[in-house]
Amino acid sequence: MAIDLPTVWAGIIAFAVLAYVVLDGFDLGVGILFPFFPERQNRDLMTNSIAPVWDGNETWLVLGGGGLMAVFPVVYATVLPALYMPIIMMLLGLVFRGVAFEFRWRTARGSIYWDVGFWLGSTIAAFTQGLAVGALVQGITIVDNAYAGGWWDWLTPFTIITGLAVTIGYALLGATWLNLKTTGELQARSRRLAMATGVITLGLIGVVSLWSPFINENYFNRWFGWPTAFFSAFVPVMLAGCAFALWHGLTTDKHLQPFLAALGLFVLSFVGLGISFYPYIVPGALTIAEAAAPESSLIFLLVGASVLIPVILAYTGYAYWVFRGKIDPDEGYH
Repeated sequence: MAIDLPTVWAGIIAFAVLAYVVLDGFDLGVGILFPFFPERQNRDLMTNSIAPVWDGNETWLVLGGGGLMAVFPVVYATVLPALYMPIIMMLLGLVFRGVAFEFRWRTARGSIYWDVGFWLGSTIAAFTQGLAVGALVQGITIVDNAYAGGWWDWLTPFTIITGLAVTIGYALLGATWLNLKTTGELQARSRRLAMATGVITLGLIGVVSLWSPFINENYFNRWFGWPTAFFSAFVPVMLAGCAFALWHGLTTDKHLQPFLAALGLFVLSFVGLGISFYPYIVPGALTIAEAAAPESSLIFLLVGASVLIPVILAYTGYAYWVFRGKIDPDEGYH
């Protein structure tokens, strides 16, 4: 039985993107929440909670982007020009955030300015990621395997909504992470923020979910046509289950449950995107099979990925295991 290598690689890249979203999402969320914690001590605890893992979390972004360029070069060559502005803004946000993260520890008098930079970089990175996802969902104009749209096609009311959804969703992940890793007043305030951002996130997921099927006829048929509607219906049911688990965990002083429930919201939203897109990798323009590199390249790259991905998973898991538990206010990573 022949292996469908393009589909296998689409799954690998989708996994890398999802891993980036759920892992880097919470540490971006910690930065987004900085204005709600003006005290220096609280901000030190917040950054200490992510200091051991935040660099490693971004490994998945490199793997996803590099894999896309190598395995689906046509997609890389057409989608990147369509999203130049949000992608450049995202990368600048991530760079500025990384600089601010380190510099805020090196100066007491100028710390407040680097804190603003950390918040701004985190927020810009999150919002532009949402813009990019929204632009991909609404469709990219491709003619003869080249981008044929305008410079500002990515900026629409729909993409602004998706940008807000991702930003507030990351704030939810950050709040539930702080609920998991901290104690006392910081944890209590994080729990309240998690409840508020959870409600807003669910509302925005609902808006995007109801809007998306009317953007593209394929989405509508996939979600409401028979028999695919039967299987698609499980996604909103499981979303409701995650929403209940989030609420229950926050109201009964659970620490891990809210974080896992928030991650579940993102995973299920990502599954919903997959249901809408498949078998396209660029909706309505390029299928997975059409965009794939030659089979020899896919096999060669798969050998490397079969070694690299388990190594990344191993050291990522080990890092989280070593730094498990609550943050000690009297100790720090720096």
